[in-house]
Amino acid sequence: MPAFFEPVRALLMVVPFLVKNPAVVPVIRLNDSTWRARHRRLLEQSRTSRIDLLFMGDSITSGWSGEGLMIWNRFYAPRQAANFGMGGDRTQHVLWRIENGALDGLSPKVIVLLIGTNNTRWNSGEHIAEGVGKIVAEMRRRCPRSKILLLAIFPRNKPSDRPGKLARLRLANELMARLGDGKMIRFLNLNNHFLGADGKVPSDIMPDFLHLNQKGYQFWADAMEPTLSEMLK
Repeated sequence: MPAFFEPVRALLMVVPFLVKNPAVVPVIRLNDSTWRARHRRLLEQSRTSRIDLLFMGDSITSGWSGEGLMIWNRFYAPRQAANFGMGGDRTQHVLWRIENGALDGLSPKVIVLLIGTNNTRWNSGEHIAEGVGKIVAEMRRRCPRSKILLLAIFPRNKPSDRPGKLARLRLANELMARLGDGKMIRFLNLNNHFLGADGKVPSDIMPDFLHLNQKGYQFWADAMEPTLSEMLK
């Protein structure tokens, strides 16, 4: 990129609302030293570890290292899996991580991507889907031999979730489904596995109606396994 474009690019990263769709502009979390330190640790892991199965996403994915650890150790650790989930991430943060080395030198058999729920506060369903689409495109460009298992954004019903936020989530999922090509990119909607008879997320799998507990991670693993095992062949 020509040098005279760098100030403009830096401005867009720091003030993403200046662009039409902030969800597609890579952004660093400048005031989050913990996030930046974890990014550096993941870069080191990508350089030193064999990774055949990569999970990328936000705190729901990151939770495989917490509430979901026992299930992770049974289902994924033997498959040389790595957890690149980062709490609080939106699409633009994942794009920044990818742009700054997260996938460099990697060629996993499958990348599992779950991202977008944190965007629902600021972005439209169309913009969220576009942000996810850009992530998928970057993954395909940087890891052309890797298959991508794109998951629908999980359901949520926190007391603070207004109908507009949930509508944005549903629209984003509808649009994201079009990204699947049935070959290198598979779209998988597991949301019915997390919903009770009333159509809402029960507290016994998402105590805060957003993040999974151990039972919820077991549901996730069981529901995803048929598709994932096929893609790993």
